[in-house]
Amino acid sequence: MANPLDFVEKLKEHDASWVNDVLSAHGEVTVCVPRESIIDVCTVLRDEHKFDMLADLCGGDLGPEEEPRFFVNYHLFSTTHHNRLRVKVLLSEDDPKVASVTPVWKTANWHERETYDFFGIIFDGHPDLRRILLPSDFDGFALRKDYPLRGYEPYSLN
Repeated sequence: MANPLDFVEKLKEHDASWVNDVLSAHGEVTVCVPRESIIDVCTVLRDEHKFDMLADLCGGDLGPEEEPRFFVNYHLFSTTHHNRLRVKVLLSEDDPKVASVTPVWKTANWHERETYDFFGIIFDGHPDLRRILLPSDFDGFALRKDYPLRGYEPYSLN
């Protein structure tokens, strides 16, 4: 089994601008990439390095006082060499958009909709970007750190 850091080095060899940062902790490797490169990076990882499975895609909010505020994690797995690799994209509060990876992995469809639903991160080019778990008329994005605990509607304990 290859070391996941080897795949990061291969990405750097392919295009050094694709790798902004590399984090290695607890046996997991995370490579931070520019959002403009997400489709190219994912395509190369799938086609040339056999990361054929998008195991999960999730968003996160670091809080309104942080910049960049949002991130998207892509958890990749290879059914051939059994390695895992996390790809991370950082997004600003002013422009929380990244290209959809549904052309690379169809399973991204549901995950991107869920991330949009809870964090308001927009996946450009997504085939059907609309709420998937919350009602279509839900106000706001429930997992943002500035979302009120009791929601925006008046709340009564009666």
